Order: sequence, then structure tokens, then C-alpha cells
Amino acid sequence: MTEEIKLFTRDELKCRNSREDAILIIHNGVYDVTKFLDEHPGGEEVLLEMAGQDATEPFEDVSHSSDARSLMKKYKIGELVEADRTQSKTAFSPQWNNDQQQEQGNSSWSSWLLPLLLGVAATVLYRFLFL
Repeated sequence: MTEEIKLFTRDELKCRNSREDAILIIHNGVYDVTKFLDEHPGGEEVLLEMAGQDATEPFEDVSHSSDARSLMKKYKIGELVEADRTQSKTAFSPQWNNDQQQEQGNSSWSSWLLPLLLGVAATVLYRFLFL
């Protein structure tokens, strides 16, 4: 037996922007973050500022961790109706996240490699010139 997904329109969500009823739209999903306001690491103000609106872009700009994305599932209450959906430019995909983590790993390797090589070259030059 499949559970039916509740559908919302943007218009009906606009008024759900208070501390007692805070709803966010992220990647066309609808999330009730009212109970999460006190727990949000960035503070409740960040969530309340975007309550009742599409928060996809600010959500992605912060680069939330995979743990944060996993936690979101707990607060999902539905999705936008087809007519109100937007094409997301930065839709989260696990493959993208893995590529990003690998790229970060490679960049951290190269970020210390150049200083290390410069240090070795300086040491060799110092020994050659002064010893």
C-alpha cells in the first residue's frame, strides 16, 4: 500500500511563515520546520526569513552536509503541485555530492603539496649556499 503524497500550492504556503507554523519549499518539496526552529544550527531567524517561500537557493548556497539532507526527510510533509514546480538548477544528487567530496579531497592534497615542495626547495638552496 503506497502512501499518497500531499500536494500544496505556493499560494496556500505563503501565509505559513510564523514561529508557530513555518513551512519551507526546497527542490519542490514542502517541509514543516516549525519543530526544528530551536535546533537549527544557523538559528531560527534564517528559517523564519524564508518561511512560506522557496528556500532552494539559500539552502544550496550554504552547502548543507549529507547528514542535514538526510534529516530533512523527517520534516517533509508533501510536494508542490505540478503547476507550481520549478526546474532546479542545483538539484541534489548523491553522485554530485560524491564528485564534490572527491574534488575536495584532491584540492586538499594539492593545497599542501605546493608549500611542501617550496619548503624542500628552500631547504636545499639554504644548505647549498650556507653550509
